[in-house]
Amino acid sequence: MKEEFLLGNGAIALGLLEAGCQIMTSYPGTPSSEILPEVVRFSKAANLNTAIEWSINEKVAFDNAFAAAISGKRAACCMKMVGLNVAADSFMSAAYLGTIGGLVIISCDDPGPHSSQTEQDSRLMARLGKVPVLDPSSPEEAREMIRFAFDLSEEFQVPVLVRPAIRICHARQNIKYGALESNMSPADFKREPTRWASTPKFRLNQHKALNEKHVQIAEKFNTLAPFNQHNLNEERYPFGVVAGGIPAFVVRDLFEDAGRSDIPVLKLGAPYPFPEGLADEFMDACDRVLVIEETDTVIEYMLRDKRKTLGRLSGHVPREGELVPEKIEILLNKALTDCGQAPLSEGDCGKEAFDLVADLGLPIRKPTLCPGCPHRASFYAIRKAMPKAIFPSDIGCYTLGSNLGVVDTVLDMGAGITMASGFWNAYIQDGVKKPIVATMGDSTFFHSGTTALINAVYNNARFVLVILDNHITAMTGMQPSITQGNLVNGGKGNPIALETIVKGCGVDYLKVVDPYDTTHMIQTVKDAYAHVNDPEGGIAVIISRHPCVIGFKDAIPQKIEVRVTDACDDCGFCHQRFECPALVRDADKKKTVIDPVLCVQCGVCLTICPKDAIERV
Repeated sequence: MKEEFLLGNGAIALGLLEAGCQIMTSYPGTPSSEILPEVVRFSKAANLNTAIEWSINEKVAFDNAFAAAISGKRAACCMKMVGLNVAADSFMSAAYLGTIGGLVIISCDDPGPHSSQTEQDSRLMARLGKVPVLDPSSPEEAREMIRFAFDLSEEFQVPVLVRPAIRICHARQNIKYGALESNMSPADFKREPTRWASTPKFRLNQHKALNEKHVQIAEKFNTLAPFNQHNLNEERYPFGVVAGGIPAFVVRDLFEDAGRSDIPVLKLGAPYPFPEGLADEFMDACDRVLVIEETDTVIEYMLRDKRKTLGRLSGHVPREGELVPEKIEILLNKALTDCGQAPLSEGDCGKEAFDLVADLGLPIRKPTLCPGCPHRASFYAIRKAMPKAIFPSDIGCYTLGSNLGVVDTVLDMGAGITMASGFWNAYIQDGVKKPIVATMGDSTFFHSGTTALINAVYNNARFVLVILDNHITAMTGMQPSITQGNLVNGGKGNPIALETIVKGCGVDYLKVVDPYDTTHMIQTVKDAYAHVNDPEGGIAVIISRHPCVIGFKDAIPQKIEVRVTDACDDCGFCHQRFECPALVRDADKKKTVIDPVLCVQCGVCLTICPKDAIERV
């Protein structure tokens, strides 16, 4: 036996391989990003022949895994919860079609949200798609649920969703495990067009069969200890708690710490299809119950007796935000008091500590691009060239261009282009040629920008698109870029050139620039806008290409040491319009200075000071 202090995502990866997963696909997105690299690590260590890929987007990842599953292999795909939106069409359809080998979808939720556009609850997507869902409350339970999910998927021939929230993904726990063994069941796809290529009439029959499976799975979930269980010992209780996911783990710890064995808990780690029998048994024994779940009202909606139920709908649980332990203790105390019961504690649930931190007057620092980031140079040049434009952007590191005044909208992946097209249509309808500069990363462009660009070209939209190519998928953990051809297992794939795809989308104007040469890029943006305004022109695309300074050691081949001269009059332009962390205001000297610890010596700041107060050493 081995033992490791594993990240929750590592425990999930271990569970996948212990369960005999042969095919693993994913598109990176926090908090799910570490799962696939951990699968690679464990697979290599055990010399397993696991097929693993970073897919171009979540739908592609899902479809690859689904094809493997209906060929008889055990397959999995993972993503963050908003990625499940991208895969939703396939997700919904696959539930009707079913599987042969096990198919497990891991959708990692982000209550908070810490790094996402929404706080959406993947359990609701599971219910919408009629896909069984498991909701782990610890890394170890997530590992166990993965193995159970494969067995359940094969038993009922349905996809199964496992949805760990961020505190599961990024918690750590000591995990013991034995030797991993290869499970190479051969692919054997059996042609059955009435199932795999079914028309609407057959889909009706498949829907009926799926509903029948759900009745059986719900019965199974009624007796699914330890994932679903309660600790009722008496016939009547004035108060009980129903919880799922990480809140169930927190509630257990709070009750143990307070010595409150008088409050029963129904833990629902497998909430859908809903275990009605187990829930009814618990509800019958309690006068009132408080439902604690993240991040929406899945369990609370399913409980039949709403008169007994406290939760989000009654105002006892907040409708947004992460349920951290301090918050759970507060809402438990309130519900207990409202029900005439003694609270868990008489303290302030950590309020004093939070107040002490607040009184320290610590500065609030917004997230910013890294020192030397090529995106900063790109954004500076774009705004310098076209200060009055609308700037639709996208999901990635470059979202932080909002600090520089060069990101006006962020909707979802691919929307940098579609929003630009929409703005063009809105203004041109009024006879106004509004300048528009869209920005999007290279990974995002491949993910969902190509169809958007084709649509914009076809419909005669006019705007400048700047594709920010830093050779890597940086924000989600430095995953390899398609343009470089590096596979996640260390092998070589076939690199795809951005230029080829952009030209293939019907774009005639394409320029490639290095954003570190800000003077040249400023002129290129101006030239691109001239093409947009030309009656014979169209969409202009600029590829702003420079390697990520964190991901590549040779990103700055020639170091340039700089200093700030006495010509600096503390105007603040460099902080507001360039915002490099290495440019620091010295309050005593009333001027800007260079922080040598943070400065990467890229030299880009030499061109940005309006007083020419930055010079080479």
